[in-house]
Amino acid sequence: MMLPGRRGARQRARHEGYRRRRLRHRRVAVGARRVSWQSVVTPFWSPDEVQAALTPVVMHLQNRGVLAYPTETVYGFGTMVDHDSVEKLVTLKRRPPAKPFLLLVSNSAMLTRLGLQLSAQAAHLAARHWPGPLTLVLPGGEGQLPARLRGPEGGIAVRWTPHEGLQRLISALGAPLTSTSANRPGVPPAMRAVEVVDQWTPEINRGLLMVLDGGALPPSSPSTVVDCTGRRLRVIRPGAISAAILRNTVPDLLGDA
Repeated sequence: MMLPGRRGARQRARHEGYRRRRLRHRRVAVGARRVSWQSVVTPFWSPDEVQAALTPVVMHLQNRGVLAYPTETVYGFGTMVDHDSVEKLVTLKRRPPAKPFLLLVSNSAMLTRLGLQLSAQAAHLAARHWPGPLTLVLPGGEGQLPARLRGPEGGIAVRWTPHEGLQRLISALGAPLTSTSANRPGVPPAMRAVEVVDQWTPEINRGLLMVLDGGALPPSSPSTVVDCTGRRLRVIRPGAISAAILRNTVPDLLGDA
């Protein structure tokens, strides 16, 4: 009988279209040894793999580690939303103060617990397009979220991810996950786990970074970002959902895409 993990790995290989034979023999440095990159990542594609990963991943995050994970667009980095965890991500990414991280949630109750506010129009957009590639910049959360998460508009960027494995992880964590792209400055966003390993091997060696392998991600547009902190909602970054489609829900939406 084929084991679930092996079945999931074979399904993932077919789904991704990897050049598996070449990648299987790729090596990365770990300490004084060189080992397969696959030995330093945690499989996160099949339902069985996701389930097996939940406990160690939650422990890693609760210990204020940084997690690399697949999203619906690219591989991202994330932490829990406490001050110390966020500062570790700031240091890792060398993030300037003017560039905050967004939050990924798996249900609307997480917004309420953090004191984030949905206006009537923002709630209509969320009801129509969440889970999905729409990021809403929301007011609120003062005293509950680190200042590093607050953008120049004064709000907190939030997305309800449609990635099913990530939804399960965030629900198991019981709290939002911060999110930013898992690449070094000047390097294209990572579309495969091996690209994260190649760029961040020292951080993996130190135990700071844990990498989830969700397969090769297909090319996709980034999420559309809408500022919901003013009297009128405004598109501040065009993306997967056009402003024309959003105006079907909010006719007086500002901005164009």
